[in-house]
Amino acid sequence: MPDTNPYSQVTSERNQDASTRKHLYQEIERFLNGRRLVSLFTSFVHPVQIEDSEADMLQSILQNMDVSGGLVLMISSPGGDGLAAERIVRVCRSYSGTHDFWAIVPGKAKSAATLVCMGASKIFMAPASELGPVDPQILRNEEGVRKSFSADSLVSGYNKLFDAAVKTKGRLEPYMQQLRHYDVRDINKYRSYIKLAEDMAVKVLSSGMMKGKSVTEIKKKIKMFLEPEAGTLAHGRPTYGTEAADCGLKIEQVDVKSEMWKHIYEQYVRTERFVSSSVAAKAAECGDTAFYQSPSYGDGDDE
Repeated sequence: MPDTNPYSQVTSERNQDASTRKHLYQEIERFLNGRRLVSLFTSFVHPVQIEDSEADMLQSILQNMDVSGGLVLMISSPGGDGLAAERIVRVCRSYSGTHDFWAIVPGKAKSAATLVCMGASKIFMAPASELGPVDPQILRNEEGVRKSFSADSLVSGYNKLFDAAVKTKGRLEPYMQQLRHYDVRDINKYRSYIKLAEDMAVKVLSSGMMKGKSVTEIKKKIKMFLEPEAGTLAHGRPTYGTEAADCGLKIEQVDVKSEMWKHIYEQYVRTERFVSSSVAAKAAECGDTAFYQSPSYGDGDDE
C-alpha cells in the first residue's frame, strides 16, 4: 500500500525522492511507441561528472527491465568522461530490443552527455534544450587555483607560439619565456585527447544516426561540436536543436505546450532538484527502480 502518512508524503515531496516521480515514467511512455524510459541525471550543483559508475547503474536497471520494444534515455548532465559516455551508449544499445535507443534532452546534456546523445538514433529536444561541444576540457592547478581549459586552446596556443618562434628572424627569448609555461609531454597528451574525442563522436554516429556516411563527411558535419573555433567559440555555449539538425543529427522538436513535454518537464524539474540536494548528486531511474549516489561519493542506494 502507498504511504498515506502526511509527514512522509511532505518529506518525500520536499526531497523529491524517487516515489514522487514513478508515475511520470508511465505518463511519458504513452508517447514513446512501446519503448521504455530510463533516466540519467548528474548534478549541475555538486562537483560530479559522468563516470563508469553511471554505466553500471544503468546496466543494473536494464538487467531487470523488459526493453524488448526499445529504449529511451532521458539525460541531464554537464558532462564528464568521454570513455564512460561511450560505454553508456554501448550499454543502451546492447540491452534495447531494437538495438538502438532514443534520447530525450529535457534541459542540458553537455560535453560527454552530448556524446551519449550522439549515440542515439533520434534526439527529442524542446526549443530551449541544449547540447554542446564534445572537445575535451583540462583541469589544471595554476598558482594554487583550479582552472578549466579547453585542450584545443592549449594545443593551438602552443602551436602558434612554436610556429612563431621557428619563423622569427628576431630574438627568440620572448617566445622561449612563454613556451616555458607549456610541457610538450602535456601538449602531446592533449593532442591525443582531442583525437580520442573526435574518434568517439565519429564512431557512435557512424554506427547510429549517420550510418552509411564516410568518416570525412561526419567530421565535416559535426565540426562545430569538435572545434570551438568552428562555431561555439566557448565550451559552455549551447547548441540548440535547430543547429544540431543542421549538423546532421536527427532531432525531433517537441512543442513545449504539448502533453508529452508537460510530463517530461515535470520529471526534469523534480529530478534536477533531487540531484541538487544533500541526498543525491547522481540518479539513474526507471518507473520501478532507482539508483543514486550521494554528494559524498558513497555507494548508491537502491530504492
